[in-house]
Amino acid sequence: MDFGNPIDFTGRAVIVTGGTKGIGAAVAGAFLAAGAEVLVCGRNTPDTLPGGDGRQCAFRATDVRDPEAAAALVDAALARFGRLDVLVNNAGGAPAADAATASPRFVEKIVALNLLAPFYVAQAANRVMQSQDGGGCVINIGSVAARTPQPGTAAYTAAKAGLLGLTRALALEWAPRVRVNHITTGLIRTESAAGVYGEDGGAAVAAVVPMRRMAVPDDVARACLYLASSLSAYVSGADLAVHGGGEIPARHLVADATRPPFSSS
Repeated sequence: MDFGNPIDFTGRAVIVTGGTKGIGAAVAGAFLAAGAEVLVCGRNTPDTLPGGDGRQCAFRATDVRDPEAAAALVDAALARFGRLDVLVNNAGGAPAADAATASPRFVEKIVALNLLAPFYVAQAANRVMQSQDGGGCVINIGSVAARTPQPGTAAYTAAKAGLLGLTRALALEWAPRVRVNHITTGLIRTESAAGVYGEDGGAAVAAVVPMRRMAVPDDVARACLYLASSLSAYVSGADLAVHGGGEIPARHLVADATRPPFSSS
């Protein structure tokens, strides 16, 4: 069977929310390198945009928590590129907060960014994709927090669990014209997160991951290319884990630390 080059996105248009730094910038750069036209958004205009080989992503300042702004983002892509083939809902995140004392305003903002915003942008994208030749696909960037919460992440965990459920619901409703998939990301070493991994540069954190390293943004970018390509033409409603096998349970780490060294005598 001849697949040609399934990672050639020439002539296709992509939106990456939160695409100016970290994971989003890597995703945007990967699609750009694969030939796509890419529009990234953020709340503030960045100093630099993802680019390479004389090409650069387009940018639109957008607060994707606002339904009207989300729709305007999709309209801008359609006006600029004439179509929209791929939406990557990457914008998200949250600072740690004690669930017992988190304010209603804090909770609402976290849920709005991590759950409602992807819904709003996806709705607008779907209206375009349903009526165009070739349909389209939506990729939601989630987190292991949806399945394995950590202290201080209650609102974020709830929102990311909702995003996984939303992915499956939209995949049911929007097929066959639009595929909707989810990526569960694990520990990812980005510039903004590097400070939380300790003085050893993250070695201790990486030790709890079966793959013995944290992910880098390019790991997520490659997964996005796969889910947007013809290689995954029958994949919808899926949750692709990009977390290096998860995390080794604490009981095993404790057992390994206390077990005597092996002796053949």
